[in-house]
Parts: sequence; C-alpha cells; structure tokens
Amino acid sequence: MYDCAGDKWLVSCLGVLHLSKGLFYRVVPADQGFGNFGEASGSPTAEYAGVFRFRLWWCGAWVEVLVDDRLPAVHGRLAFIQSRHSDQFWPALLEKAYAKLHGSYEALKYGTLLDGLSDLTGGITESIAIRQDPTGCGRALAKLLDMTSLITCTVNNNNNNQQQQQQIRTSNEKLANGIQMGINYRLYAIERVETFGGEAIQLVKLRNPLGPGGEYIGAWARGSLEWDEVPIIERDRLAVRNMAEGEFWISYSDFVKTFTHLEVVHLDAETSRDEPSLHSKHTWQMKLYQGSWRRGVTAGGCRNNQETFHINPQLHLILSEMEEVIVSLNQHSIMEPKVIGFTAYTLPKSSTESINRQFFKKNKSLVNSQYTNSRQVSHRCLLEQGGYLLIPTTFEPGQETNFTLRVYSNKPLKLKLLDTVPTLIKSAIVKAPALEGKGFSQYEAVFLQLADEHKTVNAFELQELLEACLPNDYIKSCASMEVCRQVVLTMDNSGSGRLEFNDFKDLMCSLKYWQAAFKNHTKERTGILKAERLRDALIEVAIFEGKDPLQNGSIKLNLSEVMAEIIFDVLKLFNKKIPEYHDSDKRHVLQLNYSVINNWSSG
Repeated sequence: MYDCAGDKWLVSCLGVLHLSKGLFYRVVPADQGFGNFGEASGSPTAEYAGVFRFRLWWCGAWVEVLVDDRLPAVHGRLAFIQSRHSDQFWPALLEKAYAKLHGSYEALKYGTLLDGLSDLTGGITESIAIRQDPTGCGRALAKLLDMTSLITCTVNNNNNNQQQQQQIRTSNEKLANGIQMGINYRLYAIERVETFGGEAIQLVKLRNPLGPGGEYIGAWARGSLEWDEVPIIERDRLAVRNMAEGEFWISYSDFVKTFTHLEVVHLDAETSRDEPSLHSKHTWQMKLYQGSWRRGVTAGGCRNNQETFHINPQLHLILSEMEEVIVSLNQHSIMEPKVIGFTAYTLPKSSTESINRQFFKKNKSLVNSQYTNSRQVSHRCLLEQGGYLLIPTTFEPGQETNFTLRVYSNKPLKLKLLDTVPTLIKSAIVKAPALEGKGFSQYEAVFLQLADEHKTVNAFELQELLEACLPNDYIKSCASMEVCRQVVLTMDNSGSGRLEFNDFKDLMCSLKYWQAAFKNHTKERTGILKAERLRDALIEVAIFEGKDPLQNGSIKLNLSEVMAEIIFDVLKLFNKKIPEYHDSDKRHVLQLNYSVINNWSSG
C-alpha cells in the first residue's frame, strides 16, 4: 500500500486504520478532495479549494485539523510517506495533519505505535507481552476477539539499545519466515482445525496492513503443504482460497515464537458503532474523567510524597461485580511530557467526600501502575465487586498539565470525582472576652468618634475605623469596602446595617484568630503558606474549601490582599454565598507578615 520514506511506526498505524473502513472514514471524511484525494477519478472539481480536513483523537477529544495541499518533496518525490500508487495522497495529507498537531514533521520521530493507534482510533491502547505467558495470552485473545477491540501483533527487538531500536523503526528488516519487524499485523481470528491424522491444530489469522511484501512464508502459509492434511470443508470454512491481499494463517505455536507483543486498541460503544466489522462484538463499558494537575492545588506527586499525595484528584470507582478492568491515563503534555502514573486503594461504596492525608498513611495501595513519561499509561487489573479510590498523579509534586483518565470494563461501572462541598463547620466569628482588657480600650475612643448618636457604625465608617486601628499599611490595605460590607452583613443581627462596639471587638478578636491559624500552618516559619495547606487552615478558622474552587483559581493569592481574602472567604460562606475570585499572579502561595501577628498578639 505504501512506500515508506518516513517513520515506519506511523505507516504501520495508517495501515491498521485503512483496514477498518468505518474508522478510516471517521478520520478521513469522504466528502472532500480533488477527485477523492487524487485518485483516478478525474481532475480537480470546480469547488476544490486546496484544503483538506481530518479528525484525530487529541488530548481527550476528537479535533478537526485543516491542512492545505502543499506537501514537502525532494527531487520530485514526497519527502515522507508516499503511496505506491502515485495517484493516492491521503496518507501524506493525513501525515501532515498529524505533524501539525505535534508541531512539526521532526516531532513525529519521537512518536510510538501505541500513541499513533490511539490518536487515529480514539481508543485506549494496551501492550501485552506474548512470551511471558503464552497460554494465558491465548485465553486473553479469545476474550478480546469477542470485544470491540482492534488486535495487532508486532515483533519488537528486546535489545534496549536505542540506536538499534531506531534502525528497526526506519528499516524493512524481516525475519527468516518473512515477517517484517516493527509492523503491526492485524489479528482477526483464532481457529482450531483437525488434520486427517486426528491432530488438532490451533491457527491464527493475520493480515499485513502494508499489503504484499511482508507475508508469512512458513508452515500453514498460503499454498503450504500443511493445508493438504486438512479436509476441504475445513479449508473452505477458513476461506483459505479466498483470503484478501496480505492475509495468512500461522499456527499458534509459531505465532508465539515469532511475535513478541500484542498491541490492542479498545474502543467504546460510540466509536465502535462506526466500524461495521465490530457490530457483532460485545461493547466495552467506559467511564471518562478529564482533569488537571495544578501546582499547590491538585499536583501532589506520587505516593512517595506523603504530605501532598492526598491533594491529587481523587476518583471513586464502583464496580457492580468482580471484573477485569483496564485503566488508561493520558497526559496532554506533548512537547514536555511528565512522568505519570496512578495508584488505587480499596474504598467503601458509600464514600462521598475526598480522603484526607491520614488515610494514605494507614492504608496500603491495591494497584500501582508503572510511572513513565509516555503520553499514556495503561494497566489491566482484576478487581472484586465494590468501591475503589483511583489517584492519577505526576511522579514529582508541583508539575502541571491536563489529563484524561478512562476506565474500561465488560460490566457496568461508575466513576466520579470525590470532593468536599464548602461548608460552615463552626461560627466564623470569635467572641471577645467578657472582661475587657486594655487592648480594646484603645479602640473604643476611635470607635465613638466615628459612630452615630446610637454608638453604631455602617460599612463606610467601619472601613475608616479599621484603617485607624489596624497596625500597619499591610493590614490596612485588606480593609476593602467589599470586606466591610460582608462584615456588617455577617454581624448585624438587628437588620439596621450598622454595628455596635461589642461587634467591633468580636471582629478584632476574629482577625487575630484567623491570622494565628494561618501562622500555625506555615511549618517552616518562613511566612509562606503553601496552597496545599490552605484547605487545612480554612478548616481551622471555620470552613472547608473543596478542591474545585482552588483549581479554578477562585482563591486570590495576591500577597497584599491575603487578609482580605481570609475575611472575604469566611464571611461569604457564613452568609451562604460562594465567592468568585481570579488568581491573577498564579503564585499559589500565601505570605503572612510575622511582625504583624506579633504586634497584634502583644496588643
């Protein structure tokens, strides 16, 4: 089908796609072209605009990519993928669209077969080592052939030498039996036949996606003598005389000796509907979650980081019965991929809120994926009926990127994000001591100067009062009009919109208490409150703030407005209103001035 002048992994992926016509036309829409991509159907149409569109699965969604018809060439030949049929250009145009997503043709050098299969089909991919357990592999194949999965097999060099691996990616090296290395052969069936002598032989049906030139030439190949030992009715059942170009049979014993890995693409119900050859198969049940790791908020790193691991996104997986599931984590960082993976714990079905740090210190993990900087990490595991906690993470804390996590199962399943709804745990206001100390007498004279004849102040007068009473400009700048309005709304029990001096004393006590709470959570005594500790600090002062508001940048972290945000958060929630903020500087730290706290404490 192709004359490969570029990366063979991509050529192999395009070949697998071309064998699945329904999926092919999802990626390569048929209603376009200059005579259907240059095939011998005539000259360019009058509506031809030199633009082609393709659909690729990218960063967790199907995206449409537009490219023009200018293709790189050297000495009159296409520089990269080129079809053997000179009037077919869809492979080169699709390669250009794929390179556009990656940023350049050069970037395709670092692609992989599994990534390519996923991007072209929208499924999750799984690699299974054949020779580790040949018998178990046979049982797995029998199950996979009954599911909406595309099964391919390949020969990979077990040598870890990168130079040799690169040579395989670009060469046309063959084994002695004619099988090409580095090519994904499509696997269609496993059948058992019986010879005239009564011997039962298990056969595997494969197809070379690149057409002729890489066909098997060993036992049970097309036209081999072994077929003479099989009854004609069996040969007709296996369509030996009517096999398509590139198709062949191979015994299972030779199959496990020849191929090293199964590379499987699992398709969900929606995607598999486009492929007619999968309509009779059982569909995978799939649940998807798309999220992000944000420094100080949801990027806690792997389980080695005990102090921050719990802030990672927490997903609750519920299985209705014992089942083998496949979990796939895909990161959206293409140019600078992070080392990613996931961990799973047993968790009761009834759990509804996020799990705290202590849980992970007391409980052992049940499932641990490998951690790698690949775009996707997949792991198959057998789980009992019940609930599980999935924690997708980067290996190092503080690394930021978006991700997509998908879980596939034969049976129904549920997947949801665990989070804690912001709630008021206790009163937001700390009452002043009954016995007035000298610390409050210094405020009373100023209060009475600004108060009306009823010895009360409104929001405007409260702002002026705070500017006079707060210890320095750093704190004074926090007394915004919006904060003062919230204070009055919270503390005014009469509905007059005004506060008495006792209310003002309660406010001053509350401010000192809130600052002290933040001081308690700056363990390094540097005046820096890390964002991952903010939730614990808010619990201490009155509220618990869920992850979502933090992740959406709803906590303003401008250092000069820390105190205002503390007050604003607590009082808004106290008044049953959820605030909306904007994280303008993205610093994700809160800084407190210890001299200010000390001054307040001494007062």
